[in-house]
Amino acid sequence: MEAHRAVPNCTMIDWDDIRYFLAVARRSSVRAAAEGLRVNHSTVLRRIAQLEERLGAQMFEKLPSGYRLTAAGEEILELANQMEASSLELETRVFGRDQGVRGLLRVTLTPILATHLLMPDFSDFARLHPDIEMDILSSGELANLTNREADVAIRVVYDRNTLPLNLHGLKGPELFGGVYISRDRLAAWRVDTPEPIRWIVISSHGIPDWASEGEVRTMGVPFRTTDAAAQIGAVREGLGIATLPCFVGDADPLLARVPGAELHMYGTLWLLTQGETRKTKRVRLFTEFVSRRLAAYAPLLAGLSVSHD
Repeated sequence: MEAHRAVPNCTMIDWDDIRYFLAVARRSSVRAAAEGLRVNHSTVLRRIAQLEERLGAQMFEKLPSGYRLTAAGEEILELANQMEASSLELETRVFGRDQGVRGLLRVTLTPILATHLLMPDFSDFARLHPDIEMDILSSGELANLTNREADVAIRVVYDRNTLPLNLHGLKGPELFGGVYISRDRLAAWRVDTPEPIRWIVISSHGIPDWASEGEVRTMGVPFRTTDAAAQIGAVREGLGIATLPCFVGDADPLLARVPGAELHMYGTLWLLTQGETRKTKRVRLFTEFVSRRLAAYAPLLAGLSVSHD
């Protein structure tokens, strides 16, 4: 007679334990799982041990490189993914019927969009709707809307065909960038014709293919930073030139465009929501509000809002 695999009884499993199991399985690290779940390292270990005790099997093998699923863990993974999908479907359907203007609203976007463009608008929205608890996820990493890591994403998209089909999008203005230098350094260049200056780049990006040095001369030794805030600070200090979004460079009184350098379109801003979530009143209020603000910013985003020497 053919042996049958033992399949765990779902009624015996705590969904919270499954969430912890999935976090470790996907990250191969208890510490990374704890950070993602915003809990203590010991809490993750306790939950995994609790799940293993209920199922009577070891889920993970601890290796120097991290946590690896055992054969039993691999078997449970398929069931866990199904449980998660069902839970998310239930949650989004219920969330979508919530027409109140109170509760949590999670918005994900890059730090530079939050800090240099939209934070005043988020502040205005929060004052208009004081019962909405806002969680601004300002990070370079893309939050997963399908998994309800965020309710709204504000993203720069170069090709709309790359947008997932399950996301609903409100198209915003096009976003352009240019090459910028400090006004003091530009004045010194025009008067004294100084030595070649550095490109200031973010370490993970380098100099974009589209960027030209314009009428200034650059040297072959760059100045690297790890984030946009440090890069902007270095340009302000006169260390060299850098590519920046026009809404950053044109709005900064200490910066000017490098003469002769061209603008480049980064892409189009989109407000993205998912499934039933977008029907929620607070999500609709927020996306409509921000969409109007972005439309007003179109000249600034396109580099058309100011005149340059």
